[in-house]
Amino acid sequence: MVHNNTGGPHGLGDPDDRSLRKVELEVCIPKIIRERTKLYKCPEEVKEFENCCKEKGLMMWYSCQKQNENLKKCQIKWYADEELKKECTEIYLAERAEFRRTGITKKQKEWMKNNPGKPLP
Repeated sequence: MVHNNTGGPHGLGDPDDRSLRKVELEVCIPKIIRERTKLYKCPEEVKEFENCCKEKGLMMWYSCQKQNENLKKCQIKWYADEELKKECTEIYLAERAEFRRTGITKKQKEWMKNNPGKPLP
């Protein structure tokens, strides 16, 4: 099926379309999974790895292998979790629908929130 991302209020595609392209499945959604895993699922492992890296400096690649392995194990466990994948897919679809409705990206929305009254760069 060929997707034509035209139409919708800003010519960016139908906000209610829930189909996903290959790049969205393989890049965009995994990025959200990675971010949520680091923030909410494996924060202790991230903290231990970051602390080790700060402490060891240039030798981190060798000295922090254990912490890195612990972080990878935690992330791999969560990458296989179907509920997390569904949650992140819904987050992505909501963000994409909002962009298609408004024509404003998530980054632009954040900038406007932090710089009220200023035009977008």
